[in-house]
Amino acid sequence: MVALNELVTHCQELLDAGAFRDYCPNGLQVEGRAEVGKIISGVTACQALIDAAAEQGADLLLVHHGFFWKGEPEPISGMKGRRIRRLIEAGMSLLAYHLPLDAHPELGNNACLGRLLDFIPEGRLDEEGIGWHGRVEGGIALEALAERVQSALGRAPLVIPGGSHPVERIGWCTGAAQSWIDRAADAGLDAFISGEISEQTVHVARERGIHYLACGHHATERYGVQALGEHLASRFGLEHHFIDIDNPV
Repeated sequence: MVALNELVTHCQELLDAGAFRDYCPNGLQVEGRAEVGKIISGVTACQALIDAAAEQGADLLLVHHGFFWKGEPEPISGMKGRRIRRLIEAGMSLLAYHLPLDAHPELGNNACLGRLLDFIPEGRLDEEGIGWHGRVEGGIALEALAERVQSALGRAPLVIPGGSHPVERIGWCTGAAQSWIDRAADAGLDAFISGEISEQTVHVARERGIHYLACGHHATERYGVQALGEHLASRFGLEHHFIDIDNPV
């Protein structure tokens, strides 16, 4: 067991959570029991994940997508009320990290995705260090890259060719970073990977000559929260399990 406040303080420092301008609060969002022995992690604090974590007797639910996003209704009622009520009734804390978990150089979503896809990292695409760029050793055909993504993530990416060139220099940013395709093109990359796609992304890829692969918001962001959960389990001697609530987006 570890004190909840000790675990939260460690995460805040490890992820440098206060350094990010984010769309939601990072850190402890709902306070439960004072001590933590069992962690359940998942991508999004949806009702299904909360219910599953409560049924497994979790003391702490660790997620990438938590609550209290900018622009959402503030009252704790309806769907939000039901979710938070379930957490409180179960005595379970909710700990959420968004951009800090995208950016971390070892445990972050982009670090994990790059390792999973066997990319060689060379730098970042932004000052906060969220988007990454690097190389594919020896280069790879676009079709082979799509097959590698499908094999690693368990789902076929939506591929928008930006020409007929192979891929050697590549950029990636998990989640909904499709608008970063211009940054990737400005950097002279051959391809860019993210989770989602917008109508204009297709035209940018075709007209700027950069391949784009939309690999799934959920599918690209399953890994950072697992890595953080395993880190906490190892450091504090805790039990940790990841629950994957399927999401086709």
